[in-house]
Amino acid sequence: MFIFEFRNMAASMKIVAFMVSLMVLISTAHSESGTASYSQPLGGGPSPAIWGRNGACGKRYRITCTGSSNPGTPNPCTGRSVDVQIDDFCPACETTFDLNQNAFAVIANLDAGRITIQYNQL
Repeated sequence: MFIFEFRNMAASMKIVAFMVSLMVLISTAHSESGTASYSQPLGGGPSPAIWGRNGACGKRYRITCTGSSNPGTPNPCTGRSVDVQIDDFCPACETTFDLNQNAFAVIANLDAGRITIQYNQL
């Protein structure tokens, strides 16, 4: 009987490990890639692609720096993420998000100017 219980426990652990792996895959599947820049010190907003998605005003996004798009600053990322709420529109922006200076500084060195990001809607 002890061996039977041990086998069931091993099967249960495999199921738990599978479910955890599945949850990690699902959470990363919702992230999208893009770019970000910043405006002095206030202002900013999303590109038309984000703004046009079901009226982005008021929606919140978590943004994480993943690298540089500027060869002069090869490692700009701080390793942190920033949550932003959309309250403006940047129709002329060539990046996915134009952040305010303070939000950009949380995730990257300001000298980078433009970075690659991962983002997801909260």
